[in-house]
Amino acid sequence: MPYFIIILGTAGSGKSTLAGSLLNYLESHNLDTAVINLDPAVEKLPYDPDIDVRDYIDVGELMVKQGLGPNGALIASMDLLALKISDLKEEVESLRPNYFIIDTPGQMELFAFRETGPILLNAIAGDSRRVSLFLVDGLQAVNPNNLLSSLFLSASVHARLTFPQVNVITKTDLIPEEELNKILGYFEDPYALADALTSSSYLIWSRDEVELLLEKLMMFDVVKVSNITGEGFDDLYAIAQRVLAGGEDYYTEESNPVL
Repeated sequence: MPYFIIILGTAGSGKSTLAGSLLNYLESHNLDTAVINLDPAVEKLPYDPDIDVRDYIDVGELMVKQGLGPNGALIASMDLLALKISDLKEEVESLRPNYFIIDTPGQMELFAFRETGPILLNAIAGDSRRVSLFLVDGLQAVNPNNLLSSLFLSASVHARLTFPQVNVITKTDLIPEEELNKILGYFEDPYALADALTSSSYLIWSRDEVELLLEKLMMFDVVKVSNITGEGFDDLYAIAQRVLAGGEDYYTEESNPVL
């Protein structure tokens, strides 16, 4: 039975790029891997998908026929995909890789927080073990408030999907070393992030409340990666494999960064 690796994150966080890089990494280690593209609106992909929802849904055609704007067409396409679940599942079952990588839509909120997204993921994965990789854009995480927002979003996605989850800091090759070390330091010492948040912003929470929030928000394992240099993919594979081999009941009890 294959394992499923589901890549989630905000637009521009590097989902498709990570999907392509992870595909190359797994195949270079002689692990048979297939990629599923669930974004009906993407124009170009850095990999050749084995299963592609664009074969079922044409967003441009929806816009023309139904007089919809881009967001409306994306919502409609997600709802229409619910009618194609059996076809997608049949395609998935026809393949026998070690791993499936699922590349999710750029507009994450239209996928993760609408009914179709979780239904689609559960139908495709079936009884197989799965892990979510939530991408934290490293360039945005340089700002402590942006990092806090990403952690909230990560927790929201986990609450919505309830899959075992790992937070992945992306684009580390583009971040100055001093700033990257600061970000990594926040995960190793959440109190340092609490200091940065409470000393330079107008948060409505007290210091004690911020510490309590971070204690919960930073419970997921964290890995830093660069799609350009390949840094971090050994760690990413190791922790994903640990989650998958541990089964559906794997959850970290406290922050355990692999930085």
